[in-house]
Amino acid sequence: MIAAAEPLKLSRNEGLKANNTHLAGTIGQTLADTAADHFSDDDYEFLKFHGIYQQDDRDKRKVAKHYMLMVRTKFPGGVLSAKQYLVCDDLATRYANDTLRITTRQDFQFHGILKSNVRQYMKSLNEALMTTIAACGDVERNVMAPPTPATSPLVDQVLGEARRLSEALAPKTRAYHTIWIEGKELDLKTDENSNFVDPLYGKTYLPRKFKTAFAFPPLNDIDIFTNDLGFIVISENGKLVGYNLIAGGGMGMSHGNAQTFPRLADVIGFVTAETLETATKAVISIHRDFGDRTNRKHARLKYVIQERGVDWFRAEFEQRAGFKIQPAREFKFTKQGDLLGWHRQTNGNYFLGLFVENGRIRNAADYQLKAGLRQVIERFTPEVRLTASQNLLLVDVKPEHRGEIDRLLLEHGVSAENPFSRTRLASMACPALPTCGLALAESERMMPEFLTRIEALLAELGMQQEELIIRMTGCPNGCARPYMAEIAFVGKAPNKYQIYLGGNEPSTRLNRIYKESVKTDDLIAELRMILKRYLSEKSEGERVGDFCARVLWDETPAQSAV
Repeated sequence: MIAAAEPLKLSRNEGLKANNTHLAGTIGQTLADTAADHFSDDDYEFLKFHGIYQQDDRDKRKVAKHYMLMVRTKFPGGVLSAKQYLVCDDLATRYANDTLRITTRQDFQFHGILKSNVRQYMKSLNEALMTTIAACGDVERNVMAPPTPATSPLVDQVLGEARRLSEALAPKTRAYHTIWIEGKELDLKTDENSNFVDPLYGKTYLPRKFKTAFAFPPLNDIDIFTNDLGFIVISENGKLVGYNLIAGGGMGMSHGNAQTFPRLADVIGFVTAETLETATKAVISIHRDFGDRTNRKHARLKYVIQERGVDWFRAEFEQRAGFKIQPAREFKFTKQGDLLGWHRQTNGNYFLGLFVENGRIRNAADYQLKAGLRQVIERFTPEVRLTASQNLLLVDVKPEHRGEIDRLLLEHGVSAENPFSRTRLASMACPALPTCGLALAESERMMPEFLTRIEALLAELGMQQEELIIRMTGCPNGCARPYMAEIAFVGKAPNKYQIYLGGNEPSTRLNRIYKESVKTDDLIAELRMILKRYLSEKSEGERVGDFCARVLWDETPAQSAV
């Protein structure tokens, strides 16, 4: 007689979701308890589905835990109206830390919100027709799309598809509306609420987060291959005919855990434009049904595809979608990043791309970006678009308004010419300390001065006109997509970083680890050795990332999407 297999031990989060399918937890009760300064550990998990992370100021931990909340919006394609931007600006000043932080997924994050203020903050945001639902949690996150109007006349059409897809994939629980907009607890006595099961996600939602994005070749400004699901736009004669569907990307990993790793999405095949929602739900359902619910560090779709194979995934997709996927159409990406400065749109108006260092819109003594943007947006009401590289676009500006916008920005120390080094303009860093509970080392707070030291090194070597794509994160989870950079610094411990080298300009190749642990004070010296070798051995026109991939590694290539 064969013994029955032991049932798999599910992760703690799976039990929480199964027992609270409406995702309300005790959030309403805790909000009503004015004596409580924070939410329970269980509600910490439920809050994520509402777009909220409970954090504490790690700089103050030696005294006591100073609890606060980070709230993340959800803007499909990074698009918001002038009126919505001004509401965000007001809320950042009134309830948060007086900054707006652009995320690498085209959202805003508001840091430093107190529990006593979070309900009014959420209500005000929703009254301006903005939402935070599913900006975090085990569901589809913000759907990304190329924001740049100059790339194609089809940009607005694809942004519309991103909005429709985002609405179709949002969780259907009434808990969000009841708690944050009506200001009440969810009534669990009704059949609708007590027996609620989400029609797409099921009783326990997804095993882990899920990220979807669109991209327009040849500009890979979205880092499309880092997503669980991607749609590469294919057009013919100026019309959108469909998408190359890619799946299985993701950046997150854990130090010392070989089961976890960054991975680029595989090209699966071509789907027509009218099958977009069906195709998306088919892929999400594969993650829902086959993702690892026993280990959250191993729960992303990338591990399902890595272990079961692309052929298996394609067959499973076709069965669930109800149609046969076509062979992928030809495409090519040539670069990543944003178009900054003034550019003419396809409709004859202009847009202005402004560099926002590490995505932090704030006021400093001689660089009052937050105040300058507010005056421009109040007066000229442009549409605002957030980019995947943490920058900001002012869209649909009339030609005759350009000069006045330049003047207003300059009054606040901001130049529309973005007079920064090419390397600084191509850089990114995650927030890390003091707010992120996962951070092992500094990132955003360290990056500006660190880049100044790198710029001095480049000048020393005669490379000041070069563009190096440099990214830094405080931990290996990869929020600033470090594993795609030409040079990346990933936090290993306080004042210690891993160095990764070998990403490429179109963001279609993973880099590799070069040094396992380097002290902060030694990073520039390590970089100097790499760049000196580059200068002495590079091929004509070869970028630093391509040189590192060619010279520093053995014959086995890092994973490449093309």
